[in-house]
Amino acid sequence: MTEPLKRRIGLGLLTAYGVGVMVGAGIYVLVGAVVAEAGTLAPFSFLLAGLIAAPTALSYAEFSSRLPEAAGEAAFVGQGLSSPRLAIFVGLSVVLAGTISAGAVLRGGAGYFAAATGISPDIAILAMGIALTAVAVLGVLESFALVAVFTAIEIAGLALVIWAGFGAEVTQDWSTAAPAITALAHPAVLTGVSFGAVLAFFAFIGFEDIVNMAEEVRHPTRVMPRAIMLSLAITSVVYALVCWAAVRAVPLQDLAQSQSPLALVWQVTQGGNAHFLSSIAVFAALNGVLAQIVMASRVLFGLGRRTATLHVFRQTHHRFGTPVRATVLIGGAVVAAAYLVPLSQLAEMTSTTLLAVFILVNLALILQKRRAPEASFRVPMLVPVVGLLLSLGAFSTAIAGML
Repeated sequence: MTEPLKRRIGLGLLTAYGVGVMVGAGIYVLVGAVVAEAGTLAPFSFLLAGLIAAPTALSYAEFSSRLPEAAGEAAFVGQGLSSPRLAIFVGLSVVLAGTISAGAVLRGGAGYFAAATGISPDIAILAMGIALTAVAVLGVLESFALVAVFTAIEIAGLALVIWAGFGAEVTQDWSTAAPAITALAHPAVLTGVSFGAVLAFFAFIGFEDIVNMAEEVRHPTRVMPRAIMLSLAITSVVYALVCWAAVRAVPLQDLAQSQSPLALVWQVTQGGNAHFLSSIAVFAALNGVLAQIVMASRVLFGLGRRTATLHVFRQTHHRFGTPVRATVLIGGAVVAAAYLVPLSQLAEMTSTTLLAVFILVNLALILQKRRAPEASFRVPMLVPVVGLLLSLGAFSTAIAGML
């Protein structure tokens, strides 16, 4: 049954969705991996990742006011570059990235769940994946309400990590930090920070998901740009504090080797186990997975308008008002990704795919602004130009790291 999606989402829930998917997507899982690349300078990797994301987030904000529809990136690229085929390719790439991202977070969350309960991670992956897919089918308001609850829980957990990290004795020899900072221009140091930023960039995934919810947002041309910028700003502050606290309190080698780095911060600084923090990390993972399943299914729904091949996904349930076929497909693919691909590879693949999409979206906005400069929300032309250059640089670094 082909019906429009229901506009039930406001600024608060949409911002919570953006914060939830970004925080749930990375910080509980990737601190150790970033420390392994950048060492003491890991906070700079997160800062660099945020700087890479910011201009593109502004580009998304303007485009979302121009074309508020599901499959946002596909619509942006299709109009800006006048290429329907490229629009379909970009939309499918976003679906792939969202699915891989959710698989990565589901795998990490299952690890935390196993640490807290002793249940097999394989069983946890399957049970969590089925449950979240069911919630996504039931309705967007129900999904977003649950996302908001999960977001509040995970932010509380991160606040505890920050408190523990800054209240503990310093474990690092910070006398070496200043020389390291001044050595940022050295190729070896810069490479480590850059590769760390590519991984850390995965933790900022989420702001681009907001545009794909456009057909379920009230007053989308006004609400969506605000939600994008608010969610990125809130997340950036939280990430900076968490990473600094972790590096300050725990030896770098231990952080780099840990599969549950933030739980380790609590164990080192407070003693005893960190089962409660592992439980909070599970909520963070559930949040990220649910948000990505909802997003990717909406992209498939939007693509169904653009090509007969995918029209089967342009179906909504008469009672729930959700794209059930797309949601079930994405949920199954997320579970499969969590089983089949290692976490570091999932994060790397997601970051690289989205950087390629960011390049195209920034380029599309540059061309669209030249053709039609007026929009309800506008950024200077310099913003998409800088976003394009930063995304190109990060994409090149990611490809170099994979070779």
